[in-house]
Amino acid sequence: MITVVELYVFVLAAFVGYQVITRVPPLLHTPLMSATNAISAISLVGSLVLAGANRDKISNVLGFIAVMAASINVVGGFLITDRMLKMFRREPKPGSPALEKGKEPGTPALETGKEKDGAAR
Repeated sequence: MITVVELYVFVLAAFVGYQVITRVPPLLHTPLMSATNAISAISLVGSLVLAGANRDKISNVLGFIAVMAASINVVGGFLITDRMLKMFRREPKPGSPALEKGKEPGTPALETGKEKDGAAR
C-alpha cells in the first residue's frame, strides 16, 4: 500500500514540476538557476557528511559517489548560468572607448602608454 502512495506522490511531483518549469519566463530563468545551484550546494554538504560518517564501507562508497555527482551538478550549473548571463550582455555602441582602444566588449577602457602622472611606460 505504501508503494502505491509513494508512486502517486512521485508522479504528482513530476507533473507539477514540469508544469512549473515550462511556465517560467526567460527573464526569470537565470535567477532560478542560481537558486538551484545553491540547493545543489546544500546537497553537496549533505553528501560530504554522509561520506565522512565512516559507518561502513558501502556508506563510504555511496558518499563518495554522492560527492562526485553533487560536485558535477554544482560546477555544471554555474557554467550554464555564466553562459546564459553572457547571452544577455550588451554589445558596446560604435564609437565607444572600449572599441576605439581595441579592448573586448564589456571591459573598461584603459589608457595605454601613459601612467597617471603622465610618464610613459
